[in-house]
Amino acid sequence: MDYQVIIPAAGSGKRMGAGYNKLFLKLDKRPIILHTLDVFGSDQHCNKIILVIQQDEKDIFTELLLKSRYASKIEIVYGGDERQYSVYNGLNSALNSGIILVHDGARPFIRLKTIGRLVEVAAESGAAIAAVPVKDTIKKAIDLEVVETVERSSLWQVQTPQAFRFSVLMDAHNMASKEDFFGTDEASLVERTGQSVKIVESDYDNIKLTTPEDIYFAEAIMAKRKRSS
Repeated sequence: MDYQVIIPAAGSGKRMGAGYNKLFLKLDKRPIILHTLDVFGSDQHCNKIILVIQQDEKDIFTELLLKSRYASKIEIVYGGDERQYSVYNGLNSALNSGIILVHDGARPFIRLKTIGRLVEVAAESGAAIAAVPVKDTIKKAIDLEVVETVERSSLWQVQTPQAFRFSVLMDAHNMASKEDFFGTDEASLVERTGQSVKIVESDYDNIKLTTPEDIYFAEAIMAKRKRSS
């Protein structure tokens, strides 16, 4: 089943400490964002990639995309002051039907089989998110004092992509805008509408590159994948 994807790439990446957009940092001699775009660009079921960027980085992204084999699939859209606004801008440039995904530009290790399953489940149920079971013991604390050990059997660590029927995500964004609500992810907006959100189990390689330490993990994942290919 075909789909389109919004990739927010307008963040400042302050926690990475690079002094510039972290998506320009290189893995295996190529910017992170190109690795992410390769996944969706190579998928025959992805018919459109909406890349949401900061306006003042347009020239940099345009030059990078010249090196991409999938540039014809990509449309550049300018982001807003918040990630939620950026996704909404991307949504307004999408085809207004079918399945739409939202995926972090800093998650270059998502697998095509996970994407395919998300699209299938979203088509059936309206909304689906990638996630992995929480492995560690979780403690709830107040003022650095443990008040509860949280039962982890029902806890999931949420990733992206998150997949939706177009109308489901658009309705959720319109409601959030009307009510001045900001969510932590697209699924949190959709949940408020009463729409159920299904989980598709992903894998632990699908990390988000946020801090300098994550680059070491990313290099290890790339090395592992090269050995197994």
